[in-house]
Amino acid sequence: MDFALCHLSVVPIRSSPSDKSEQVSQLLFGEMVELLEWKGRSWVKVRCTWDNCIGWLQSRQVKPLTSTEQKLFTEKFAYCLDLFQPLMSSDFAMPIPLGSRLPDFDGMKFNFDGKVYNYAGQAVFPENLEPTPERVLKIARRYLFAPYQWGGRSPFGIDAGGFTQMTFKMVGIHLHRTPDAQVHQGELVDFIEQSQPGDLAFFENSAGTIAHTGILLPDNKIVHVAEQVRIDRIDHFGIFDEETSRYTHKLRVAKRVMAHRISPKMEQKEVKREFPQAALF
Repeated sequence: MDFALCHLSVVPIRSSPSDKSEQVSQLLFGEMVELLEWKGRSWVKVRCTWDNCIGWLQSRQVKPLTSTEQKLFTEKFAYCLDLFQPLMSSDFAMPIPLGSRLPDFDGMKFNFDGKVYNYAGQAVFPENLEPTPERVLKIARRYLFAPYQWGGRSPFGIDAGGFTQMTFKMVGIHLHRTPDAQVHQGELVDFIEQSQPGDLAFFENSAGTIAHTGILLPDNKIVHVAEQVRIDRIDHFGIFDEETSRYTHKLRVAKRVMAHRISPKMEQKEVKREFPQAALF
């Protein structure tokens, strides 16, 4: 198998080998792909090693890896925790977004493709990731006001599945790429009133298909992507937009994807059960 690493800030993954085709996802700096199929010299079909998402990208937007590099970069890396932070090389600076990977990072720098990259921002190594509700909500709020973009996974533009995936990625939890796949992960929460901060809520469209997701906050709020990353009210019917005084997304189910250790300040009072979500799913 051949592998490659994204060496640019953000790279589109497309549904077919054309710049005019749909963007289905994105690669961030330092993320790895398996090379599956070539279309001429310009396009290559890839599988993202993080979430198994498959699509096409321009071949010059990734750098081939040796088997030694592939093994090293899989085992040793850190995540960028800054919203944007420049990577400094001897002859250029390149901004990388939240969630990018720093391969073989030693706390100050790393080497790749014959260059030394210096990184002075916040970073976290996988062994120090904290899968707690407090951590999840802190990361989620960093994306606030990021614009909606179909297939996006960065603060430059992000979609619903990309937002939840990236947030949980930085606490060490793997989520699939899209809401209709993520809904099959985790444990069912029978009632929205039983949900806790950091749980995922999923919403259905008019055809009954899971098409949206978001992260539950305290006080009956949810952070999700609708035109932008935003916070709205939620109840057992769905998401309520106070600006338009209407429900915008119909709730289908809530899921718990991590063990909860809630601090007292995040605890919510028990609410009378009104609607069993298990009956919806």
